[in-house]
Amino acid sequence: MSLVSKLKFKGRDIVAIEDFSREEINYILNISHSMEPFAAKGSDMLKGKILASLFFEPSTRTRLSFEAAMLKLGGSTIGFAEAEIASVRKGENLADTIRTVENYADIIALRHPLEGAAKLAAEFSKIPILNAGSGAEEHPTQALMDLYTLQKEKGKIDGLKIALVGDLRYGRTVHSLAYGLSLYNIELSLISPESLRMRPEVIRAIRNKISIVEDANLEKIISKIDVLYVTRIQKERFPDPAEYAKVKGIYRIDLKTLKSAKKDLIILHPLPRVDEIAAEVDSTPQARYFQQVWNGIVVRMGLLALVLGAVE
Repeated sequence: MSLVSKLKFKGRDIVAIEDFSREEINYILNISHSMEPFAAKGSDMLKGKILASLFFEPSTRTRLSFEAAMLKLGGSTIGFAEAEIASVRKGENLADTIRTVENYADIIALRHPLEGAAKLAAEFSKIPILNAGSGAEEHPTQALMDLYTLQKEKGKIDGLKIALVGDLRYGRTVHSLAYGLSLYNIELSLISPESLRMRPEVIRAIRNKISIVEDANLEKIISKIDVLYVTRIQKERFPDPAEYAKVKGIYRIDLKTLKSAKKDLIILHPLPRVDEIAAEVDSTPQARYFQQVWNGIVVRMGLLALVLGAVE
């Protein structure tokens, strides 16, 4: 049986990275690579299809990335960028919003501040749901673009030594990425202050699959790693402003930090950044976070094409 016939994506929800096998993720990455020419010149493979982007909390990159991906494939987009201008302001619940919008579109990209929102939406929706960020829980399409970036920049994922740095408790991108990385043969360092350590359920899920080291000191491992994945300390996720004040700015990557790093180290960041990566790092060969943005369009093109049945 061929790979294509075994793997079914048409009509599938993209809610959590844990829903996918390594084989499926590799296939998504391969299809995404095939989208590179279409990302540059455009295509009409999704002509007549409509993406509804429902963003109940602020987003720039993810929302525009989904919409750009749909437009580059010849489709169109509708939706809203903040809940204040939607009927939710009038008291409409998420289930009713989904059951209404599914009449207008072929696929929904959903971002919501509550954990479990994407899973709930998928239960009610007759059309596919793409999780564009669900509370502090998961961000599966970000993880897929991160894996794509690793493969593209390093030529592989297996064998890499990777450090996730910063807010590992509230940062949904690192949760999804950790799940995804656990399917590969990698060494993972989790660098954060005690109060922002990786969520226990994530550790439980991955600890027996890959080598994990938890620490608060980036200097200990900076010379050994191949990939430095930096996250901002997310003020909006902290229930207590005083707790945020204690850890604000605790990690800052600058040229001094990189002095002992490998020459072929790559630095990734899901963006937006605040002050955790100095602007002087942008011009170094290690900086790859703006390339990540382009890769996000390519991967979301791949996902849209797969889920809407334009490719198999």
